[in-house]
Amino acid sequence: MFKYETDSRKVEKGQTFIAIKGLTVDGHDFISSAIENGASHIISEKDLDIDIPYTKVKDTSEYLKNTLKKEYKDIIDKLFLIGVTGTNGKTTSCYLTYQMLLNLGVDTAYIGTIGYYHKDEFIELNNTTPDILTVYKLLVHAYESGCSTVVMEVSSQALSYDRLYGIDYSIIGFTNLTEDHLDYHKTMENYLKAKLLILDHLKKDAIIIANKDDKVYDKFKKKNHKFLTFGYNADYEIIDFKTTPNDTDLTFKYDNKEYKVTLPLTSKFNVYNYLTMLSIVNNYNFSIEDIIKNTKKLKAPKGRSEAYKVNNGTAIIDYAHTPDAVEKVISAYLELKKNRVITIVGCGGDRDPKKRPIMGEIATRLSDYVILTNDNPRTEDPQKIMDDILKGITKDNYEVILDRKEAIKKGIDMLEKDDILLILGKGHENYQIIGKTKYHLDDAEEVLNYGK
Repeated sequence: MFKYETDSRKVEKGQTFIAIKGLTVDGHDFISSAIENGASHIISEKDLDIDIPYTKVKDTSEYLKNTLKKEYKDIIDKLFLIGVTGTNGKTTSCYLTYQMLLNLGVDTAYIGTIGYYHKDEFIELNNTTPDILTVYKLLVHAYESGCSTVVMEVSSQALSYDRLYGIDYSIIGFTNLTEDHLDYHKTMENYLKAKLLILDHLKKDAIIIANKDDKVYDKFKKKNHKFLTFGYNADYEIIDFKTTPNDTDLTFKYDNKEYKVTLPLTSKFNVYNYLTMLSIVNNYNFSIEDIIKNTKKLKAPKGRSEAYKVNNGTAIIDYAHTPDAVEKVISAYLELKKNRVITIVGCGGDRDPKKRPIMGEIATRLSDYVILTNDNPRTEDPQKIMDDILKGITKDNYEVILDRKEAIKKGIDMLEKDDILLILGKGHENYQIIGKTKYHLDDAEEVLNYGK
């Protein structure tokens, strides 16, 4: 059992409860609940009238950070930590790295958007990079479970909120920087500054690997650290690639030697994700030849360009749920199509309504046909969300089926030879939120169960 807890609902007997003031919730309001659940000590910013010991501190968040570092850094420093940051590609790059290291005999764990993975163990997470207490818990758990290495997605918000205080990496990767999270960062300059904070989390001999085809790649250079690149005219240099809906033939060069490999992944962005992984694992001291030998065992992470042969064509499950992501995914598969691209997409409720008409316009402009459907309407009226989407549409190549299960079935029914069906928005999520109720719904399961 971990010694500290910040969520009163999770407190176990004998733990110390630290009352953190959050953006929307103040942990001091839940001290009595923590005591009822067995807390033996409270850390507070206020004087308390309670029957168990407490310690008053000026800032409980600072106390938590400093205490975690003091008590657990020695354990965490025994792990070989790999961190990947960037706007797009973090999940796939990290998950591929995790799989490859496991296949090469390294006991490895993964922490990121799709959860915590270590062999047969899975823990669901709420954030790409969790809060600092969860990060420390997971890293200590990984070490105690026998891991020598952990691959982590590193988000800009995590760096800004100092969720990685006391945590240093042996290898970091940078994938790219595109417009995202500006509701929080406000400007691209601030967004980049947040990403660059990862350079404050390097071990003395850490290696930095960056996508040379991104215009800010050289900002990630740091004095006294080895710096390598992937992409065109890079250290790990793309020579050529040919992609199909199911795989990609890649030719690349490193250290004046040319290599060929077939990836069980598709599209240009996965070429970059693969090279992110390969350059990291190569600098973990595995040969490129050994990495290539194990490439055929790789799988896309759940909900990231997952491809399934179904009916007469191919269904692709992808998490794309923003205008930029939807445009990139559809455009990538337009390059591969031999027949039609059919897209299933919707927009979430209780979220930014301004993107809805934009996504409707992009989907209908780029796709041959579109089925508009629900994507977590939450407490909003699904028809109101759909009306917002329809405002951006000027074409007539679409229909509306609010029931997502029925929308997926209709999309698969429509498939003709060599058609591609893009099922966008949910990805790895296995639920649909209607009202305040979470119902089980997994896009991939619907595809796999088609016709049964």
